[in-house]
Amino acid sequence: MHPNASLIDRFYKAFAAGDAEEMVACYHPDVHFSDPVFTDLRGDRAGAMWRMLSARAKDLKIVHSDVSADDLEGRAHWDAHYTFSATGRSVHNVIDARFTFRDGKIVRHIDTFDLHRWAGMALGITGKLFGWLPPVQSGIRQKAAAGLDAWICKRA
Repeated sequence: MHPNASLIDRFYKAFAAGDAEEMVACYHPDVHFSDPVFTDLRGDRAGAMWRMLSARAKDLKIVHSDVSADDLEGRAHWDAHYTFSATGRSVHNVIDARFTFRDGKIVRHIDTFDLHRWAGMALGITGKLFGWLPPVQSGIRQKAAAGLDAWICKRA
């Protein structure tokens, strides 16, 4: 297995174990993370997001597969099963990830998933009917960013 594929595997094994510090250790200090909710997290904020998500997870189950990488880039597929704490609704998020590496660490991490599908599971009928609308998706992003900011402030 390529060392960068091993790094991706290590990242997801740590996530499955709820070990955010091990996840963050896989990241380069200049990491840039994005997904449909957290669209632009850099450096410490990216690590803070994983720390927050891991700390809040009560019944999180992570399964990763299809890991591949070379010297520059990598990819993986992962599934997250959990209860969305704000609504108590069950979520099965299906995610594809792409990575870029520098100095033996992940420097770019892009997760892609269907935000409308996620909203339908997490928010119920409102998400199913309106989760595709830009204002609803923007609201999801704003609430997530505010939650991350509050989480960071509590630990500062």
